[in-house]
Amino acid sequence: MTPAEHSSTTNPDVTASGAPVLDGMGAIVHSDGVGFRVWAPNAQAVSVRGSFNAWSAQADPLAWEGNGYWYGFAAGAKTGDEYQFRLTNGEQGLDRIDPYAFQVTNSVGNGIVYDHAAFDWQGDGFACPPHNELVIYELHVGSFAPQRQGVAGTFDTVQAAIEHFQHLGVSAIQLMPSAEFAGDFSWGYNPAHIFAVESSYGGPDALKTLVREVHKAGIAVIMDVVYNHFGPSDLDLWQFDGWSENGKGGIYFYNDWRSATPWGDTRPDYGRGEVRQFIRDNAFMWLRDYHVDGLRFDMTPYMRSVDADADVDLPDGWSLQSWLNRSIRQEFSDAITIAEDLHGNPAVTSTGPDGAAYHAQWEAKFVHPVREAIIVASDAYRSVPAVADAVSNNYGDSFARVIYTESHDEVANGKARVPQEVDPGDPDGYWAQKRSTLGAGLVFTAPGIPMIFQGQEFLEGGWFRDTVPLDWNRNDEFQGIVRLYRDLIELRRDYHSTTRGLKGSGLHIIHGNDDANLLAFQRWYHHGPGDDVVVIANLDAGAKHDYRIGMPQEGLWKLRFNSDATIYSAVFGDYDSFDLTAHQGGYDGMAAHADIAIAPYSLLIYSRDD
Repeated sequence: MTPAEHSSTTNPDVTASGAPVLDGMGAIVHSDGVGFRVWAPNAQAVSVRGSFNAWSAQADPLAWEGNGYWYGFAAGAKTGDEYQFRLTNGEQGLDRIDPYAFQVTNSVGNGIVYDHAAFDWQGDGFACPPHNELVIYELHVGSFAPQRQGVAGTFDTVQAAIEHFQHLGVSAIQLMPSAEFAGDFSWGYNPAHIFAVESSYGGPDALKTLVREVHKAGIAVIMDVVYNHFGPSDLDLWQFDGWSENGKGGIYFYNDWRSATPWGDTRPDYGRGEVRQFIRDNAFMWLRDYHVDGLRFDMTPYMRSVDADADVDLPDGWSLQSWLNRSIRQEFSDAITIAEDLHGNPAVTSTGPDGAAYHAQWEAKFVHPVREAIIVASDAYRSVPAVADAVSNNYGDSFARVIYTESHDEVANGKARVPQEVDPGDPDGYWAQKRSTLGAGLVFTAPGIPMIFQGQEFLEGGWFRDTVPLDWNRNDEFQGIVRLYRDLIELRRDYHSTTRGLKGSGLHIIHGNDDANLLAFQRWYHHGPGDDVVVIANLDAGAKHDYRIGMPQEGLWKLRFNSDATIYSAVFGDYDSFDLTAHQGGYDGMAAHADIAIAPYSLLIYSRDD
């Protein structure tokens, strides 16, 4: 038997002592006790010891099931009990935390028997919004809103900010990895126990409560997961049952050249059926037991390639991703899976025979040229063609990419927040405000799923660190910038039935003038009033007046957004950009034309009324 998922349903079989044999892995809660199953093919004996049997290694032995798995039933065990497995391999006596433990005391402590069925979801039936409705807010639980410096934030402190998410208008929050990691402070990309929720964040019930309450607010939750490596520290999976080759990781890991990652020899063995099932069970757990609406897979190039290059020298890792995504599409049809691949490979989101079948991928071909265009000091070095290509890139589905100017990676590891990069000497000043908000305007108007990183909406400066909390005073100090982000999100989601085209797949680059640093493009869903949108971006320090561009149709075009408005910042200029009248007469290959006025480093959004 290879258990496909955790379950508390009983098998018709019973043990020799008459105890029920339960389906599932780890600690399986039953009304008469707890069943325990663990994969340890090289162990000679296995038992479970815990608070229910005075930590005796003899009281509750597990029986060999003949397939690498061991099973036993402890009638005295119950939810909340602490436990470990004792494995014997020759002279080795190994105490191990259950690889499938849903809860742990800490990363080097004990497993805790946990019953997923006990949580009250209060009828939660939320479904992930359509992908063209998604606006993602990426956050790190530990630094998002801790109660004080030196203490990690929790799911409860994130929950307290639900009104902020609602006010901003985002439709999804994306949590950086929240599986149990070593210590209390971490980005989360060092998972020690992938089935256990980080104890310092509040554990499994606190996460479920956050998801439930966020869903009540009409917002989806996406979980960041790490399958390109495990650990490397506090890793009980390492040589789990005492066996290994070449001094490497044993049954859960490659034991040859394929083990090497930037995080040690900790790459899972994607070709081993039990390990593939382990990872699949974990992905399904987040979606089924925690009601999350999607998964973001960390650095997937390291799942298909030892060196994370464009080649596939780990075909088992590629086939694992394809299997996971196709299974999720079948079992959780509303869920979204997102790859951090960053190679611009259409096969990542292809559902063809050779595709990995993700719904979307983080888009390096957007973030890097756009950040370069808004950060570089001299206008002479801004490339309008590069920005036009960033806006235009497509993988066959306009929403098969996640676009952004800030993410946890882009604002750390030697890089900083966009305002900090624009003007390190004055990251709150005019230039930083103008060019960072210009970048945000492109994020919310280009085809793709837009994403912002925590604090971006109030000009958080510096760089991301897991021990430095967001400065929430800036939410008040830069309330105008917060409003700018909110207005952009409302237009992107078509709150006012005037910009439906921003949710559509249609795109046409109307005008690109590299000398003048000006770009204009059209977006549409079906065409027509309230649908066709024209976006104009000035990537130059000089304002433009009476500047002619092509327009899709003659008539009145209403100005829906001007990033230079002083309602957003007192340092902005409130430049005289108004509604436009497009006149008959072709220009830029379009049917009509208009003369525009636009401020330095600004973005305008136009559409037509019915």
